[in-house]
Amino acid sequence: MKLLHELQTMSISYQEICAGEDPWIALGNFMNDFFGNFPEQRLELVQDPLQLPMDANPEQWRWAVFCAASVEYLCQQYALSCPTWALDPAYTLDEPWYYAPGAHKESIRERLRQRTPSEFTHRNIYCGNRMFANKYELAAQHRA
Repeated sequence: MKLLHELQTMSISYQEICAGEDPWIALGNFMNDFFGNFPEQRLELVQDPLQLPMDANPEQWRWAVFCAASVEYLCQQYALSCPTWALDPAYTLDEPWYYAPGAHKESIRERLRQRTPSEFTHRNIYCGNRMFANKYELAAQHRA
C-alpha cells in the first residue's frame, strides 16, 4: 500500500511553526520537498498564502515575515513567478531581526548586513546567505 505524500508547502510549514514545531524542522521539511522530492512542483509549494493566527504573537509574526521573504527569495533564485501574497509590504518587521549565532556582537551583525539577500533585508531580517543552501545541487556539483 503506497501512502500519498502531502506536499509540505510554505503555508503548512508556517502553520506547524505556529503550532509549536521548531521552525527549522518545519522549514527543513519544506526544503526537502522544494529541492529534492518535488522540484517540478515548486510553484505549488509556495503558492498558498500564510494563515496568520488572529492573535499572532511577535515570534509568530517574525516567522511569517521570514516565510514571505523566503518565498520571494526562492522564486527569484529559481525563476518562478512570485505569488502576490509574498510581495505584500505588510510582511515587514518594525525592528531589525538579526538571526544567527553570535548576532548580539556588532561584528556579526555587520557581516549579516553585508551577506543577507535583499529579499530579507528590505523586510528588516538579517540572517546571512546560507539558510537555503540546496544540498541536492551541492552534491551534484561535487559529483561533477
